[in-house]
Amino acid sequence: MGFIHFNTTHKTRFDTFILLFLVMLILNREHIKKSISVLDAVKSIEDSLIAQESGNFEMPDRTHIAFGGNVLLIMPAFGGEFISTKLVSVFPDNNVKGIPSIFGSLFLSDAQTGKPLALLEGSMLTSLRTGAVGGLGVAYTTPKNATTLGLIGAGQQGFHQVLFAAFVRQITQVIVYDPYIKHIDKFTGELQNLLPHIRFVVAKNVEECIRNSEVIVTATTSEKPVVPDEPDLLRGKHFIGIGSYKPYMREFPDGLFSLIQEVVVDTPYAKKETGDLKLPLEQNLIEEDRIFTLGKLINTTNTIDTKRTTFFKSVGMALFDLFMAKTIYKNALMKDIGIKVDF
Repeated sequence: MGFIHFNTTHKTRFDTFILLFLVMLILNREHIKKSISVLDAVKSIEDSLIAQESGNFEMPDRTHIAFGGNVLLIMPAFGGEFISTKLVSVFPDNNVKGIPSIFGSLFLSDAQTGKPLALLEGSMLTSLRTGAVGGLGVAYTTPKNATTLGLIGAGQQGFHQVLFAAFVRQITQVIVYDPYIKHIDKFTGELQNLLPHIRFVVAKNVEECIRNSEVIVTATTSEKPVVPDEPDLLRGKHFIGIGSYKPYMREFPDGLFSLIQEVVVDTPYAKKETGDLKLPLEQNLIEEDRIFTLGKLINTTNTIDTKRTTFFKSVGMALFDLFMAKTIYKNALMKDIGIKVDF
């Protein structure tokens, strides 16, 4: 028996077809930053919140896999032209090692064929989409004339929260508090380079941070409230909760709920996913019908009373990643950004 002989002309055509069909784009941190503006990011998240209200998507529950004090998150979403699957690792102790506590990647596929399209670095994607969510929270739940911002938690998430808050409000001063960050001056210095018109102050304690700020963003992984249970200190302030994303995590105290009329959330799942809402609901500190989504504010002419204490709570969802990744991918193709590989 002889060997099977291939027609080399047909083989070349077949190989060419495979190469064309399975070219995938890899986008690292720098590629992502070059592929999306702050305005693009905010618009992408706003679109995703509107899509959430319409129900025109599929988003299985986020999978949490805990090992020790660390967590692996698996977040798929299906909607429109694309499918996204994000993997995120959260290692809280990384802060003391001088490296980010969150790493991740997102795989983007074609929704009609399943064809692999792009692999995106997930940490930058997560920071940008979470920053945009926080920015929209500020835009819809705080006074339009707010100029002072407090930040509790000087990590990667907090960094982008400041950037996006400064995009939606005329912030003139940012007061930062984080007792666990050794090089907080480096953190504020990097922000100062990007936002030279803003004055940055490092607070000696959390009370100083809150007292001198109109809008306060919390971006920690704390399991106990980082905001003091002092209603007189909290009254009239506007809180943006970003950090707590598990039922045993909590950044806000019981006393906050005696001051607020409603809670605005990014997704209905927040009522079960974060200790900042799950525990107060169980303790009857707030009624469930007083919790509603940011998408409802965007979709209607309803507003909240920003003369009172307000609270926006985000836990994130895969739909945000899908819409952000879609925008980044399309912009990268248009601008010829990224690394094309045969896959």
